[in-house]
Formats: sequence, C-alpha cells, structure tokens
Amino acid sequence: MASVPSLASSVNQRVADALASALPEAGGADPLLRRSDRADFQANGILALAKKAKANPRELATTVVEGIPTGDLIKEIEVSGPGFLNITVADAAIISTLAARAADDRLGVPLNPAAGTTVIDYAQPNVAKEMHVGHLRSAVIGAAMVEILEFTGEKVVRRHHIGDWGTQFGMLIQYLLEHPHELDHKSGDGDEQASGEEAMSNLNRLYKASRALFDSDEEFKTRARARVVDLQAGEPETLALWQRFVDESKIYFYSVFNKLDMDIQDPDVVGESGYNDMLVETCKLLEESGVAVRSNGALCVFFEDVKGPDGNPTPLIVQKSDGGFGYAATDLSAIRDRVTNLGATELIYVVDARQSLHFKMVFETARRAGWLNDDVKAVQLAFGTVLGKDGKPFKTREGETVRLVDLLDEAIERASAVVREKAQDLTEAEIAERGAQVGIGAVKYADLSTSAARDYKFDLDQMVSLNGDTSVYLQYAYARIQSILRKAGDARPAAHPEVALAPTERALGLHLDGFGELIAEAAAEHAPHKLAAYLYQLASLYTSFYSECPVLKADTPEQVENRLFLCELTARTLSKGMSLLGIRTPEKL
Repeated sequence: MASVPSLASSVNQRVADALASALPEAGGADPLLRRSDRADFQANGILALAKKAKANPRELATTVVEGIPTGDLIKEIEVSGPGFLNITVADAAIISTLAARAADDRLGVPLNPAAGTTVIDYAQPNVAKEMHVGHLRSAVIGAAMVEILEFTGEKVVRRHHIGDWGTQFGMLIQYLLEHPHELDHKSGDGDEQASGEEAMSNLNRLYKASRALFDSDEEFKTRARARVVDLQAGEPETLALWQRFVDESKIYFYSVFNKLDMDIQDPDVVGESGYNDMLVETCKLLEESGVAVRSNGALCVFFEDVKGPDGNPTPLIVQKSDGGFGYAATDLSAIRDRVTNLGATELIYVVDARQSLHFKMVFETARRAGWLNDDVKAVQLAFGTVLGKDGKPFKTREGETVRLVDLLDEAIERASAVVREKAQDLTEAEIAERGAQVGIGAVKYADLSTSAARDYKFDLDQMVSLNGDTSVYLQYAYARIQSILRKAGDARPAAHPEVALAPTERALGLHLDGFGELIAEAAAEHAPHKLAAYLYQLASLYTSFYSECPVLKADTPEQVENRLFLCELTARTLSKGMSLLGIRTPEKL
C-alpha cells in the first residue's frame, strides 16, 4: 500500500499553494507549519516572506487565508498576531487519515526512496572477558537503530567488532599449552555444551592464572610473546586454541544477548581478527598516497587540530615502530571492507563518547585516503556513561565494574515482583515470562529514553515504576487497551469520520498521525530517544482520553466503534514503536 500523507503535510501543502498564489515570487517557500497549543497547527513562515517582499505580513496572511478552502481538511483558519496562521483541522479529516493508516500494515509509514546500505557497528564485547555495564548502551542503542533504519527501508548490515586479537591471546594460549589439564572438559563442540556462565568462568580462571604467571615469570613472558607471533602467522595449533577461546566466549556472549532479548547472528560477528589479512595493504596504501608518514619508525597520520598537552601534534599511529598494528589499522581496514565489499553508503559506530578523538582521526584519515567521500559517510553515535544513583560511574560496593548479567537478573527480579503484585489471572509461568519482558524492557527504555550523548543514572526502582516515563507505563497502557478490546463483545473497532470528536480524542488522533514523520526524524538523526519520547506522549494522551471518554459506554454505537478504533490504532502504534526499540508489549499484565 502507498504511504499515507500526514495531516501536517496535507495542511502544509494547502497553505504553500495559497502562499504561492498570493505571492508568486515565494513559490515553493516553506510555510513553517508546526503543532500549536493555540490551534492544531500554526504557520509561521509568512512573516519572513513578507519582510523579504517588503509587504505587510498581516495583509499577506489575510490574502493567503482567503485562498485556502475550508471544509474537507481544514475546519477553520485565522490570522493571529503580526501574521501567524492558526489552523484547526476537521474532525472528519483526522479520522479519515487515521483510517487510511490503520488499513496499512506499516501504519502508513513511508519507505525512504533514498535508502542505501548502512553498516552499524555495535555490541562489541571482548573475548575471554565478562560483559559489564559499559557494554549495555552500545548493544541497546545499536539494536534500536538497526530496527528503525530497516523499518524505513534501509538495507542494514550488522557488525559486532569483538575484541578477539592481540597480546593477551599469546599469553592465554601459551599457558594452556603448558597446563593442558586445566582446560575444562566441556566445550562448544562436544556433546555436552557448557553454559554461558560456565564458559566465561572457565576463561576467567585461565586468564587470571596466565596473567599471574606472565607478570611473575620472565621466561614465560618471552614464550607468550613468541606465541603471539605464531598466532599472527597462522600456526595451526596456536590458531586452533585461539578459535577455542573465541567459541567459548561466543557461548557466553550469546547467553547474555539472549537475556537482553537481542538476536545476534554468527555471520554478523566480525572481530578484529577478521581484518588481519588487510592490515599490511592498508598501511601500504596510506603510505604510498602520502596520507601517512614514517615518524621515529612508526607509520603516523598527523592533524593540525589535534595536539597533545605539550602543544605538539598527536598523530594517529597506524603501525608501531616495532611493526605491530594498533586499533587504527584495524578500524581503517574495517572501513575499507565495509565500503568496498559490503557497499556501505553510511557507517554508524555506536561507541563510547570517550573514544571520540580516535574515531575523529580514523574518519578523517579514511576521507584523505578516499575511502570516505560525499557518497559514503561515517558517523560515531557516541554515548555517555551509565551512572549509579550517586551520579558517579556505576560500580559495585567493592568498587568493581558491575557485571551485565547480574544487572539484568536484578531487573527481571524487580519487574517480576511488580507484575506479581498487579497480576490478576496470570500463572506463575506467565508471571516469569512477563517479568523478563518488563524487566529487560525497563532497562532498555531507561537507556533509549535518554539522548545517547548524555550520561544517565541507573535506578531500577524508577525503571520498573508504573508511573512516569518508563517502559512499564507504556506496557500497561498497551495491556489496558487489549483488555478493553477483549471486553468489547460484539462491538468492533471502526472509523466513523462523521462522529464529532472530544478534545482528548482530537489530541490523541493528531499525535497518532505524526508517527511516520517521527520515525523519519529518528532515523535521519540517529535518535531513538525521540521515538521513546513520542511513545511516552502517546501513552499519556491515551491515558487522558481513557479517563475522559467512556469507550464501551459511549453515547452511540458509532461512537463506541470510533473510540475502539482509536484504542486499537493506539495499541498498534505503541506495539510497533516499542518493537523498534527492542521492547515487548505483553497482551496481559
């Protein structure tokens, strides 16, 4: 089905046509339409156009109004102040437009005609290390952007750039070769699968033991460093053990992502090792083109605006003086791969704001090399820090980093208690299922309802509250609507444009109609928090409507059906919006 033009775009077109007729030289000018508390919409563009044409703005506004027909779309329009237009749309137009949206599986949201291929780099844990609270934001924000962009028609390629290469693996592998009896008998390729927690517990134990030996035994340290060379050279036994570490870690990663209700596929996991074969060529291309130069034996890229505390330029080091490769070489190789082999038109990196300087230099280097240009852009969707209730970086009482799995388990436990307290006809199994959906939804929503660039406080008590800007409030609004629809008996949702609307019905209807434009804005600005804000306002407007407008006891059968129609479309919009944020909407709570 074709996309449904919003009321705002239809009204905007009417005003633009009348404006072009009244002031021909202003053809194509934007009337600057926006929602208003004085009417449904206000057009503010006439003042600037009148000033440019040296005309009286109020007189021009009056002429424009005379050229706008009223009745079908616009109920009334008046000139306000020095030349604003206050516009009220017809009740019938609201319901007719919403009926067209309701007839479409996509709720009338258009597909972006200029859609391209976006590669999103998010959820980047490290092999042989536990995931902690710092991994939460990249995973949650990245997954939401994947869903939002795919819904607008973008081809999205997921990339999980896991830390799976480097010195620590020489240390781990050498230790394991010298202490084979310490390898847990459970593996990812045997008959008995290790659980995620068991796999990571095993790796943690090995890592700590190998680190202790590495720090205390110089001969072991030498052997471990030699093992790194073997790994980079692809020596079979070394590579096989490295693969074992990666596989064990993936069991753990997937168990955590599964708890987060996120789908991570093996082909999307392309870690640092995936670009190992490209590193030499990347350096060669940068050096031959003059983008990078040798400085004290290292291959560096310099920037006029990046200087250290001493005032001297701070370079991006692509290759170290000892021949080793840093993160920059891997990141630049990844850009080459994503642009050349994956056909990316946009690269989005969902990475901690503290890495902003690194990515600024990497992107500029790629631009100088010609891998990024006007047709291919790269952006860092930088995110802030998760804070504790005290406003400081979130730590355990002992000052340790908080394990992500512990955080999620506690959220599910708290949410299950809330669900159990409210549950009327749910079984224990259903309470457990809803508890997980509510708890994980609460964690995701708290993150996504904050602008990514800002820090936010992790407060589980607030997150699982039924009141305020929480996912639980939205989930209960959805469940309440489903309850009404179940109790409707023979009455069915049906749009009745001829039925007059109460003020809260109009407010709800106008907000529902803005869903498509909001999705386009959230996609273009990489701003899932704008979708969260829209959904919270939708639930709030629905609450006002529900408290002031009886649904099943409305005055006439037509009004009952019309209000059921508004309920159903609100539920569908809430469900679709929440799913784009990665949050479930249970039918009952």
